Amino acid sequence: MKQRNLLTRQTPAEMVEPSSAEYVELGERSSPKLVKYQKVSIIPLVFLIFYEVSGGPFGVEDSVQAAGPLLALLGFLLVPFIWSIPEALITAELGTMFPENGGYVVWVSSALGPYWGFQQGWMKWLSGVIDNALYPVLFLDYLKSAIPALEGGLPRTIAVLVLTLALTYMSYRGLTIVGWVAILLGVFSLLPFIFMGIVAIPKLKPSRWLVVELGYIDWGLYLNTLFWNLNYWDSISTLAGEVENPSKTLPKALFYAVILVVFGYFFPLLIGTGAIPLDRQLWTDGYFSDIAKMLGGVWLLTWIQAAAALSNMGMFLAEMSSDSFQLEGMASQGMLPELFAKRSRYGTPLVGILFSASGVLLLSWLSFQEIVAAENFLYCFGMIMEFIAFVKLRIDRPAESRPFKIPVGTAGAILMCILPTLLILVVLAFASLKVMVISTVAVMIGLVVEPCLRYSEKKRWFRFSMNADLHDFHSGYN
Repeated sequence: MKQRNLLTRQTPAEMVEPSSAEYVELGERSSPKLVKYQKVSIIPLVFLIFYEVSGGPFGVEDSVQAAGPLLALLGFLLVPFIWSIPEALITAELGTMFPENGGYVVWVSSALGPYWGFQQGWMKWLSGVIDNALYPVLFLDYLKSAIPALEGGLPRTIAVLVLTLALTYMSYRGLTIVGWVAILLGVFSLLPFIFMGIVAIPKLKPSRWLVVELGYIDWGLYLNTLFWNLNYWDSISTLAGEVENPSKTLPKALFYAVILVVFGYFFPLLIGTGAIPLDRQLWTDGYFSDIAKMLGGVWLLTWIQAAAALSNMGMFLAEMSSDSFQLEGMASQGMLPELFAKRSRYGTPLVGILFSASGVLLLSWLSFQEIVAAENFLYCFGMIMEFIAFVKLRIDRPAESRPFKIPVGTAGAILMCILPTLLILVVLAFASLKVMVISTVAVMIGLVVEPCLRYSEKKRWFRFSMNADLHDFHSGYN
């Protein structure tokens, strides 16, 4: 079998800070000659997580249509304790235990071996690319009222292509740009809801928040809306190697991001359901724009529509960064050909970006419902593997350094995974037969691709390399 190009063994500090490049925190003054590319500090990281998970309250309106105001409000207040907080805590623990690009791929590989680590990477990458195919389409949906030509046909196809290429180029220019753009877009997207809350105060009627009709609840739509809007906390782990002092920065950023995301959902729902008489059928995507017009006039409507459109840009950039750095991390561990590990002069994984952008363009023809259902199905499989890896690492490596450790023992680690796993099973149960079949085929492709890559390595069709013994799961390829 072909021998891999192995670098010398590195200490953990050397693995985090390669000697070939110096890093500085975003915003620091430094000479371009001394800095190859920059690491991400806490504020840009918070907003990158915000856009990985949320991007604002755009898309939560269906929860009111499905279950009414009371259950919608309770859902976005309580489900974070069942799903978001456990996932964020696990991401903080394992992300600081393995502070390198690749994230959950490294976790699963360390616990279950490289074969299953590759399957995790395949499912998560595909889920992310499917998710990202949604955002250029949604961006154009907000513009088509002003530009009717974008509603369909060749102009819409060209617009999707141009927008995808423009955002891909922005991702190529580095996390420095992506991080600060995420901050600006995040502030711009949340501010109009603060103003909407202020102008709505005289019209608020608390009794409207208590409305519930148990006989008229669409549980499938309700649960899918909650799940889709509250997942992807683990995506930031694929950028752990790009974070400034990840052992401290990553847990803090996740903590602040949880607060920001929950507030960004709950407050607009509180205002919208309390200030406007309830008509559940009107609560569909984009209804916050109508509420803004009723409460504040055309200027607030325009602001929220612009915020919704630009929010899709932020989510695209955050997801593209996560997906491309995941491929870079997999290549640096010998799972993918070496070319995926090569970086541009801006420090970004060029091949990973191009590969992910191609996937986005190929999948942009899917409908909104198909995209959400397919990505949720694949994401659920990946999360189950993460929970297994989390518990197994607690059992197999109890003494290994964990800069951030959830203050529970092995039994507590198992218990905290039970409710999220049950939620996953419920979401899977509501999937359509078409989604199940397509997703199962996608999973089977990953089962075949991994041995094909190992065969191509043996035949020397592609060049593979990795840092020697970054973690002991590499022995599975020897």
